[in-house]
Amino acid sequence: MAVLLQVDFPYSGPWGEDMAQAMRGLAESIAQEPGLWKIWTENRDASEAGGIYLFADRASAEAYLQMHRARLLGFGVPQVNVKLFDVNPALSAIDRAPLGG
Repeated sequence: MAVLLQVDFPYSGPWGEDMAQAMRGLAESIAQEPGLWKIWTENRDASEAGGIYLFADRASAEAYLQMHRARLLGFGVPQVNVKLFDVNPALSAIDRAPLGG
């Protein structure tokens, strides 16, 4: 069953296009992860950033989370908030979510 991982953490910028430029190398690295689908998130008003990730199964999500949390801590991020959700494939298919194999 597909699993969605939601991650957010304190972040003071850069934002928008500046963030895209600053994080391009990281994004390219993350894009190499097999079976990973990600949306980058930012909330300037709350000083938060993070992402929404979609994985084929819980084991893949948990393995990625362990690695990603360590990476964020290595970047000096003091707090990483995480939620894992099972995806309802029948309802998600109605909305054309990218769950196909």
